[in-house]
Amino acid sequence: MRMTDPHNADQDGFPAPMTGREADPSTMRTFRSFRETQRTQRIARAVLALFFVLLGLYTVRGFLPSLIWGCVFAIASWPLYARARRRWNGRAHKTLLPLLFTLAIAFIFIGPLALFGLEAGREAEGMLRFLNEARHSGIPLPEWISHLPYGQQAITAWWNEHLKNPADVSALLGSMNIGQSVKVTQQLGSQVLHRVLLFAFAILTLFFLLKDGDSVIRQSLNVSRRAFGKRGERIALQMIASVHGSVSGLVLVGIGEGMLMAVAYLVAGAPHPFLFGVVTAIAAMIPFCAFIAISAVALMLLIKTGTLFGAMAIIVLGMAVIFLADHLVRPALIGGSTQLPFLWVLAGILGGAESWSLLGLFMGPAIMAVLHMLWLNWSRARY
Repeated sequence: MRMTDPHNADQDGFPAPMTGREADPSTMRTFRSFRETQRTQRIARAVLALFFVLLGLYTVRGFLPSLIWGCVFAIASWPLYARARRRWNGRAHKTLLPLLFTLAIAFIFIGPLALFGLEAGREAEGMLRFLNEARHSGIPLPEWISHLPYGQQAITAWWNEHLKNPADVSALLGSMNIGQSVKVTQQLGSQVLHRVLLFAFAILTLFFLLKDGDSVIRQSLNVSRRAFGKRGERIALQMIASVHGSVSGLVLVGIGEGMLMAVAYLVAGAPHPFLFGVVTAIAAMIPFCAFIAISAVALMLLIKTGTLFGAMAIIVLGMAVIFLADHLVRPALIGGSTQLPFLWVLAGILGGAESWSLLGLFMGPAIMAVLHMLWLNWSRARY
């Protein structure tokens, strides 16, 4: 039997071993006490570390979505950034190249929002003129109602009773609570300001992740290997592959759908075809939601031009594009990168969107990819 000398500790802090002839009951008690002290200290350090981790998460809880968005942007753009960095000459790439990539990604989001703002301002001005004219002369019956196959008389009677007379329109507009509208506008303004702040923090996070990406990757691998071993690294790689697949399957496919439908809107003569193409692209990033935008454009085309054939053509073409994208292209891109079945992909996207809103479009497939990998490892037959 070998015992250890508590007064001669090794490099790990444990007493050095000694022979059984040197051991006695008091030495054994000291050794056991030393081991218990070491175990107590390890538990105390773990509890203290967990406490500060939870405290840190509670402190930045309002900005956690921004941090996650910054990580998603960094993971999605890292392959292209690494390729550009290898071709970049000089030391300026340490700051200038991350800044250029950050500005480019920010412009991808700011550009459509600026377009929306300009179009919304123009539409608001036109709406104010329309309401002012409606107060004095009423709202005339649209021509497209006369082309409807059913319900012409009922719609015409209701319209003449409630909207044709200027007095009825003034009473309808006057019944709206102006004070409540002002309150809603103020709340909307504060929410917009808060979202802008969160977006700015996400972009700032992206810049520092790109700038210090090598150091962050190295430290993350060291922590993963120390805490979970090589399996933890596999889980991280699976989540990264899922984010890449989600970006390709959701963002790129959505942009493709929006471009195709923008051309269709332009050919059919729909108002603001480029703007509604962007709306369709954003809606198409969520499976089955592009049909809402396409139907709205078709209805607007029917109201403004009265061309029933053009509206039906947009709906039919939109349904075909959505079917091909959601049932063939998107599952192949998302599931192909992680070997995820289609049902797992769909559950991750829809469940993530319901639980985490827009951020869940990327977190949902990543979580399902990890669960699918764990399921395969646990369900594999071992003999």
